[in-house]
Amino acid sequence: MPEPTTMERLLDLAALDTASLPAEARARARLSLFDWSVVARAGASQPLSGVIRKLVLVEAGRSEATVVGSAGKRVPARAAALANGTISHALDYDDTHFGHIGHLSVGVLPAALAVAERQDLPAICVIEAFLLGAEAACRIGMVLGRRHYELGFHQTATAGAFGATIAAGRLLGLQRDQLRNALSLVATRASGLKSQFGTMGKPYNAGIAASNGVEAALLASYGFISCDDGIAGSQGFLLTHSDDVCEARGWAELPPDRFVFEDNSYKLHACCHGTHAMLNALRELLGGRTFAPAEIAQIQVRTNPRWLNVCDIKRPRTGLEVKFSYAMLAAMALRGIDTASDRSFADTLCVDRVLLDLAERVTVDGDPALSDTATRVMLTFAGGEQREAMHDLADRMPIAKLQEALQAKAAALLGAAEAERVWSAIAAIDHISAREFASIVLNERSIH
Repeated sequence: MPEPTTMERLLDLAALDTASLPAEARARARLSLFDWSVVARAGASQPLSGVIRKLVLVEAGRSEATVVGSAGKRVPARAAALANGTISHALDYDDTHFGHIGHLSVGVLPAALAVAERQDLPAICVIEAFLLGAEAACRIGMVLGRRHYELGFHQTATAGAFGATIAAGRLLGLQRDQLRNALSLVATRASGLKSQFGTMGKPYNAGIAASNGVEAALLASYGFISCDDGIAGSQGFLLTHSDDVCEARGWAELPPDRFVFEDNSYKLHACCHGTHAMLNALRELLGGRTFAPAEIAQIQVRTNPRWLNVCDIKRPRTGLEVKFSYAMLAAMALRGIDTASDRSFADTLCVDRVLLDLAERVTVDGDPALSDTATRVMLTFAGGEQREAMHDLADRMPIAKLQEALQAKAAALLGAAEAERVWSAIAAIDHISAREFASIVLNERSIH
């Protein structure tokens, strides 16, 4: 008997009973919602956020869902998903899943929250739908494999769109055949390129994932028909978007026994996640000290080769590009500049002679023996002394410690009072509606 296809596996996943969702996965999904809410609020004043809000508010339409930073104004669910997905990725400070090879929350949560608001559902439904959608995005990402990413596709947008569709379809109450149509439809919509990295186009990729998922689910709910299997079928998404497709790789351990979402990693530095292991290793080596160029002979960074075409911009031109530059980020760490604060990433960094001098002493080499999540750093001081450290992001942080770290991050981004306001909404999520939740966490005030 043949193994079920990825399409059948996704439909089974989407139909899981709420009671079967693992407690650990639910707890991490709740923290993902908190972290996403914080970075969405923090990103609401970015220039790109004003542009995307203008687009959806000018088009407007039915008053269904909240847009972050636009108090009192609601738009159709698809438009809210587009805006909130884009805005929440504006700072590039959201979570990352290294098996999925992308950001889960910014592609899936905006779709889930917008549809939950549209349907006037309890807020807790957002967490459940997100968890299933995020798991689906992970599984699609794993089936596509690393080659999909290496070919230039941004899996936050591509695999993420399938996760957004699962979340939206769950909340719309789609039947199995309707959800099959929705997933096949989004297969012809899912898109997003890595060439956009370092520009406003990267966060836009997250927005289109969320928007595409809502659109496909809504069309299916209205009776729109697609092919039987737009994912793994002939000329479907998988075979046209990767030359290393392996369905068994994505489904070796099946939910609900195993939720790979639990390996999700959360950003505690406001830059590309591929640089975080380096920054954590440097933090260990520096022990709170700062150094001038004259004190450092060389900084050697060894990382998995896949990161070399993602976050190894040698001479960044903007603060955004600094977030993708091992050399400049290492220089910032050596000078004691807070990489946890997005306000640190100003364009002026790119002309700071002290930082540039330090950055020129950084060498970055690919080491295939290191996993995607690990980086090794060696500091060589002017006097010849060497210090070495390695950090691996795969070492999972316990829930209590993760909550504490994310609350500290929220306070740094929003201020203590607003961080507590958002956390209070998370704590009360079992007892409030999705509309109430969105009003509290996304809409504290209008941002112009």
